[in-house]
Amino acid sequence: MAISRRQFVSRVAGASIASITAPNLAFAQNNGPLRVGLLAAKTGPLASGGIDMELALTMYLKERDYTLAGRKIELIVADTAGVPATARTKAQELIEKNNVHCIIGPLAAFEALAIADYLTEKEIPTLGVAAAEDMTQRHPSPWFVRLTSTSAQCAYTLAEYSAKELKYKKIVTIADDFAYGHEMCAGFQRVFEDNGGKIIQKIFTPLATPDYGSYVAQVKNADAIFLGTAGSNGFRFLRQFIEYGLKDKMAVIGGMTALDESVLRNMGDEALGILTTSWYSAELDNPLNEMFAPAFRKQFKYDPGYYAGSTYLAGEILEAALTTTKGNAEDKKALMAAIRGSNVDTIRGQIKFDEFGNVVGNAYIRKVTKSDGRLVNSVIKTYPDVSQFWTYDKNAFLKNPVYSRDYPPAKNLEP
Repeated sequence: MAISRRQFVSRVAGASIASITAPNLAFAQNNGPLRVGLLAAKTGPLASGGIDMELALTMYLKERDYTLAGRKIELIVADTAGVPATARTKAQELIEKNNVHCIIGPLAAFEALAIADYLTEKEIPTLGVAAAEDMTQRHPSPWFVRLTSTSAQCAYTLAEYSAKELKYKKIVTIADDFAYGHEMCAGFQRVFEDNGGKIIQKIFTPLATPDYGSYVAQVKNADAIFLGTAGSNGFRFLRQFIEYGLKDKMAVIGGMTALDESVLRNMGDEALGILTTSWYSAELDNPLNEMFAPAFRKQFKYDPGYYAGSTYLAGEILEAALTTTKGNAEDKKALMAAIRGSNVDTIRGQIKFDEFGNVVGNAYIRKVTKSDGRLVNSVIKTYPDVSQFWTYDKNAFLKNPVYSRDYPPAKNLEP
């Protein structure tokens, strides 16, 4: 790429701030509230995900009377608008104006890359949602953990599944043209081709693409097309893909957010049968999720997905860490050590963190089905304890460039 992905310049948007407090300081080490900053894209093309992030984290805190490990919580929410420069400005406000003890978020890979160095400089414990690979690989920070997945981590599983179980030989990839889409498709390509398949075409589209018609018209004939989209882009692409009559000619499969539950609620039967991969599904049958997902659905009238699940999960990890520190968030090193040392059951299953601060946990192959008249992502296969390095040697992996549009090289593209 022409510029570093850590160097983004854009406009500044506003922030919305909500503060909530509650009593009960039984185990707290400090009499003041613990201030949690949430960076969420509540406006712009990623708004549906950012809104879900706030809804779920607020829900988690309400369930606990805004008190974790005996410490009252003040939640401060900042709208990044899905713009890297704005994400940095809002992070600075949270830290320098609001004096937050920790940060959850942001949503997008390019936002996370824009603020990574600043958060490390300020030594702010950060529970990450964004999937930017190198934040837990070649440039890890001792102040950052990722609870969800790298861009490629879950894509690895679907790539293997596509080659070994679906017997696909040729696949087209299409993704949003930013770090998340680049890295996801690159990881998918690597594992699919290592298992004998070929990626015959790679298409990247602007994040705010208003019309996918010209891109759909370019799609080559293959066994399947892999969607590396975020926000509502998967829904909008699929609608035009179907209008062109292509869904009857090739299968559709997708990454973590392509057919997220926040997208499925706006779709019809055209989504039935589509396979995706993720670290979460509202249909997971573990005890914690069986409480969370129905409660979220009852309150908001739709199922939680990647975005809602990510911040509810962040609440679970933060509470476990605060329980270890007995509510003490002022000792930032101790809090960060407790976060990194987490090995707990969550709504996504049991998780732990590797030496770089990235989650090791289950990844799921999901199929869109109907349940009680609504579309859901039913789990059809579980890959346990998936690492960000998949089955590759860690040291050899890190000697390679970070995944991108150009790495690994696409050797099987058709003219």
